[in-house]
Amino acid sequence: MWGAAAAALCLLVSGCAGAGALGGSGERTVTIAMVSNSQMQDAIKLAPAFEAENPGIDLKFVSLSENQARAKITASTATGGGEFDVVMISNYETPQWAANGWLTNLSEYADKTSGYGEDDFIPSIKTSLSYEDSMYAVPFYGESSFLMYRKDLFDQAGITVPEDPTWQQVAGWAAQFDNPDAKMAGICLRGKPGWGEVLAPLNTVINTFGGRWYDENWNAQLTSPQVEDAVQFYVDTVKEHGQPGPATSGFGECATQFAQGNTAMWYDATSAVSVLEDPASSKVVGNIGYAKAPKVEKSDPGWLYTWALGIPESAQNKDDAWKFISWMTNKDYIQKVGTELGWSRVPPGSRLSTYEIPEYQEAAQAFGPITLESINNANPKNPTVQPVPYTGVQFLTIPEFQDLGTRVSQQISAAIAGQKSVKEALEQSQQYAEVVGKTYQENR
Repeated sequence: MWGAAAAALCLLVSGCAGAGALGGSGERTVTIAMVSNSQMQDAIKLAPAFEAENPGIDLKFVSLSENQARAKITASTATGGGEFDVVMISNYETPQWAANGWLTNLSEYADKTSGYGEDDFIPSIKTSLSYEDSMYAVPFYGESSFLMYRKDLFDQAGITVPEDPTWQQVAGWAAQFDNPDAKMAGICLRGKPGWGEVLAPLNTVINTFGGRWYDENWNAQLTSPQVEDAVQFYVDTVKEHGQPGPATSGFGECATQFAQGNTAMWYDATSAVSVLEDPASSKVVGNIGYAKAPKVEKSDPGWLYTWALGIPESAQNKDDAWKFISWMTNKDYIQKVGTELGWSRVPPGSRLSTYEIPEYQEAAQAFGPITLESINNANPKNPTVQPVPYTGVQFLTIPEFQDLGTRVSQQISAAIAGQKSVKEALEQSQQYAEVVGKTYQENR
């Protein structure tokens, strides 16, 4: 499956958009493929300090959007392409790729690196990046999901948001604050296709509504009443009270909408605070409230995710690759970001010690504790109300989910865009899921 998928991706993906080299005078080059999120852009800005400390090493970054990065990195790693020394991957890829022999054991490197502190990683995050008790990627940042809301608007309306709101409450508030004439949306929710885009928040809604992708015997469940209710709720909420152009809105678009003061709420990644709490990029600093991921039946439905750095087994320059990885993921880097760029921009959710830094505690007092609690409470092994044969909250940790999730996400986006009904979208999605389910039924 992986080999075929990777071969197909190789045909589709070409070029290295966003590539850029620092320095240029070193004897050896470390090529790093990463996602172009704000925290990663901060790392690129700070990278000249690494080159100064390691004069024999040049860094070359290939910075891509999430969907592009996934395709490019998957194709390269699966085929042993060897063009990347460091790849940014997640807790979706890491255990599967480690099992396939595609990644280098990083615990062996960490054990030999003085002061690195592998045991300082948040346990749930560390476990999610491990295979057979060794880490095969180390976290740059970790996240769960929560509800962000305009505290000033809610206070003016006399609404107190509980720490543990329900989705029904959220939908009611979205209707109340929705005001197209004032260019104010009630809520922003992802609608952009991509298994790492719209499906991330939507899957948490499906889970808490009592839905699941498969039952214990790998029978697809995407046309079940629970899934249909969850998806209909999500689609209706964002179509009726969400941001303009919801079918083309992902994490980045919603971050902009909320930071510019154009939406009353946003349900998404806890890592969004690096943008929202930065006065340079946000108009709503100091006016944001945070609550747990909304629930229906299942409490604590927030996801668990980490962007992490790994070394492909095919990498040409593993020792220098580890030098860079250990620089970008150690305690000193956290301090460097805090002192040079601001404590709100520190990569959250990776190290326990981050939450003990007085400056970070002060900067993160509104969101730090709830972020850590949400990460700790996320349960990828039991993500749903009913038993399931897979792990993962906002994704299914099976190789086929890259393709299956993408196909299903396209159906959901089409429903959000009004091109088809939720029922039609789920009937098509069910067919996709049945094909995958049958392969697991046959192999049991």
